[in-house]
This record gives sequence, structure tokens and C-alpha cells, in this order.
Amino acid sequence: AELFGGNYGFAIIFITNIVRIIIMPLNFSQIKKSMIQQEKMSYIKPELEDIQRRQKEAETPEEKNEASQDMMALYKENNISMTGGVGCLPILIQMPVFTAMYQAVNLTPQISASTFLGINLGSPSILLAILAGVAYLGQGYVSMMGMPEETRGQMKTMLLMNPIMILFFSWSSPAGLALYWLAGGIFAVGQTLIQNKLIKPRVKAEVAEELKNNPIKKPIKKAKHVNKPSTKPVKTL
Repeated sequence: AELFGGNYGFAIIFITNIVRIIIMPLNFSQIKKSMIQQEKMSYIKPELEDIQRRQKEAETPEEKNEASQDMMALYKENNISMTGGVGCLPILIQMPVFTAMYQAVNLTPQISASTFLGINLGSPSILLAILAGVAYLGQGYVSMMGMPEETRGQMKTMLLMNPIMILFFSWSSPAGLALYWLAGGIFAVGQTLIQNKLIKPRVKAEVAEELKNNPIKKPIKKAKHVNKPSTKPVKTL
């Protein structure tokens, strides 16, 4: 805060951006892995839908088990993760920072008594809470740009949960924390725009080239033994 003339609001924004910049390479790495998995999933979609159809139409436990094994083989042979390549390390790294920020705002009289643009950082601010929720809603919207319609529908509910949680936490927390979330949300929007413009086209090109050299591998299905009736003439006495 001393760097900004005792302004704790600017200090919170500064710290938030520093943390985000430090973990940005890790974020981009996680995003790239997730996008690679999504691209590969789009390529194996016909085979996956066929296996899922067989699972629904299976009449015996053996048939269901066979379809499940084929699905696992399809993922394994094409180096696709069942979890979609999603990692939680960037979130875990931010947790100590969030905890420290929460404690600082609550326990430091200088911060709780200071103001930022006329807003008391030690008391809840409805305005900052709403702005923080809107920022993460915007980040979710930007992240869905360019996604297939089917994937977008599946992701919509999950992407709405994050802004709702941020709004809930910010609504009942000191404004200093809401400012932390707001600054992080605005940073996330810019980061997602960079991801869409720079990372996504490269990932698509890399996956297309990889699948050109190593086409999709389908699970080998073993032919079932069928007991056919004998065609030899029956001797009669």
C-alpha cells in the first residue's frame, strides 16, 4: 500500500495481478491440455456414440461389460483422459493467497478502515459483489466462444456456477475481498481472450497434424463364438 500512497484498494489489485501473472503459464498449460482432450474427443465422437448405443441396448451384464471395456480401450489407445485433462493446481495455488487476503482484510485495522473509490473495504459492498459476479460471468461467456453447440450446452451450467459462487462469497464478505475477486475476474477475461486468439488455433493445428500421422485407433472387437446347428443329414434306423 505504501507504493500507492497508502491506498489499500490499489494494493489489492496489484497483488491480485501479480499472482495471476505468476500462475499464467501454468493456467495456459492446463488450458492447452484440456483443449487437446476436447479436440480428440470430437474426433472419436462417432466411435464413442456407437459404444454408448451398445451400452444402452445391452441385454446382459456381459454385453454391458464388453461395451465398457471397449470405451476404456478407445480412450487408452488414443491417449485421452477420462477426466478431460482438467487440473486443479492453479486453483490450489491461489487458495493460500485468498486465505491470506481474507485474514488481512479482517484482522488489519488499516485495511478495514480504508476506502477505495468511496467504498469501505472492511464492510460488504453490494456493488463490488455484483461487478465481481458479472466479471466471472463474462469470463465464462468468452471461454465458450468458438465451442461447438453441443459442448456449449453441456458447459453452460458449470460455467454459471462459478459466477454465482463468486457473487455469494463477495456479497457476504468485506469489500476488500470482493475487490480481489473483481480484479481476478477482469484479468481472467483478458487471459481467456488471449487463449482464444493464440492458443486455441495452435492446439487445433497440432491435434489435426497428430491425428493425420496417427489416425484414431478403434478398439479391436473379438468375434463371438456362435453355436450353429449341424447341417449333416441325420441317419434314421
